[in-house]
Amino acid sequence: MGLENVLARLRAYVQESFLYMRPGFAVGDDESLFDKGVIDSMGIVELIGFLESEFSVAVRDDDVSEQNLGSLTSIARYVMVRRGNGGGV
Repeated sequence: MGLENVLARLRAYVQESFLYMRPGFAVGDDESLFDKGVIDSMGIVELIGFLESEFSVAVRDDDVSEQNLGSLTSIARYVMVRRGNGGGV
């Protein structure tokens, strides 16, 4: 699975799980999910569960940061790196 496929799946997940009550709300791939109010501390727990089940990625405690999980792009790159695909990072 390539970076674009991971990014597309993440977009769909965020829409289904966090933005279902806000149908007109848009978040760019590089925008902060925290700053835009899309995700909070409980949401990050849900997101980690999704990453672990959907992409078979073990998210380490020390990897939970804005740099790795702050935007759709950073999450997709993190997934690619954790899966050994580089992710262009």
